[in-house]
Amino acid sequence: MTDGTPRLSCRGQHLYHFLSCSTWSEYTTIDANYVVKIDSRVTLPHASFLSCGFTTGFGAVWKEAKVQKGSTVAVLGLGAVGLGAIEGARVHGAARIIGIDKNESKQEMGEAFGMTDFINPINSDKSISDLVKAMTGGLGVDYCFECTGVPQLVNEALEATKVGIGTMIMLGAGTQKSMELNFATLLGCRTFKYSIFGGVKVQSDLPVVIEKCVNGEIKNLGELLTHQVQLEEISQAFELLKEPECVKILATINITLQPRERKTDLFTNQPTGDDQDF
Repeated sequence: MTDGTPRLSCRGQHLYHFLSCSTWSEYTTIDANYVVKIDSRVTLPHASFLSCGFTTGFGAVWKEAKVQKGSTVAVLGLGAVGLGAIEGARVHGAARIIGIDKNESKQEMGEAFGMTDFINPINSDKSISDLVKAMTGGLGVDYCFECTGVPQLVNEALEATKVGIGTMIMLGAGTQKSMELNFATLLGCRTFKYSIFGGVKVQSDLPVVIEKCVNGEIKNLGELLTHQVQLEEISQAFELLKEPECVKILATINITLQPRERKTDLFTNQPTGDDQDF
């Protein structure tokens, strides 16, 4: 927080969180700007997928890149973020959507969200950018979304875009403090941008994404769910994330709320006005 304190604590000790949004707690204090009412027509498991992940990819296509109908798009990394980018590209009318992942099982998943072509770089001795250019007549794509955070892939993603007009948006979050950019690639007048949450604003934009789910414009959201655990099994969830077929894990939180003891007026034995059941 701005005053140097964290939002979380356990047994009197401070706990620190990543990007102010860690949520493995029974109770937490939330900034009101980041609270939005969820349409009851969206199930809670599906609503949870619309937090960081799918919406980051979808939002990057919609809010950041503003992908045009008929465009060509490449997506590096077909996890929840990458699949969101593929869905966003489909919704916005991209003519060709190239998914790139070393996990062969992601091809079927990508196709469910609208991917038209798949590249597994392990199956070739060529670079990723060369493989993308080979699919696009040597030109590259209009837009490329880097969803892994792997430093070595940033230059490949940038090089895979068209000279002069290509845009690459990085969405993956790595742990390194710095990385190298190929200056020769930048000389091609390509655009490189990083985005948090795909440029989506919680109060104004997230309800729009939810409405797109309700009206069927966004499809197959349930395909993201590959595993489900109880909160007590959260350590197992981190192991499941290493499995090739894992995309999203739903952690079910079971909390039983107990009514508070009601405060009563000492004279009338009636509840006081400042106390309500919950």
